[in-house]
Amino acid sequence: MNMPRENHQDAWTDIEHRALRDALGAFATGVTVVTALDPDGRAIGLTVNSFNTVSLDPPLVLWSLSLASPNIAAFRAASHFAVNVLAADQQAVSECFAQRNSDKFADIDWRAGRGGVPLLSGCCAVLECRNENQYAGGDHLIFIGRVETCSRQNKPPLLFHGGRYRNLGD
Repeated sequence: MNMPRENHQDAWTDIEHRALRDALGAFATGVTVVTALDPDGRAIGLTVNSFNTVSLDPPLVLWSLSLASPNIAAFRAASHFAVNVLAADQQAVSECFAQRNSDKFADIDWRAGRGGVPLLSGCCAVLECRNENQYAGGDHLIFIGRVETCSRQNKPPLLFHGGRYRNLGD
């Protein structure tokens, strides 16, 4: 019997969640750090692998953030954000921004970009975006950014696959 998804949602078990996470983990992704300023002008950032292209014309990208994130209100209110695409040698940067510590920027080299957002040094690419739209997506909020400027360095990217960091050629 096929039940509509909304009636079947409560039937998810831990085994099904693990199976879903494992299946999603089969998709290799790049690793990014999304940065912005909170309403008080303090730099915020977090590691994100939910980044993707939406459109080339106009230039739009997306990423998503858990509704349970302590940074959700700050990212919702930010006029701009930056997507910092991490290079293969930046695993420590990814791990730093994946933690919930208070000053992630203490040992990180960065400069201010559009709207004052932090642009991390040493990345493969950096996209500076205007925070254009936000959409509900289950337990996440999907952010759409209009790319206002971008830069790229000829460096191999940091990848994530199967629950661990990878490099091209692994």
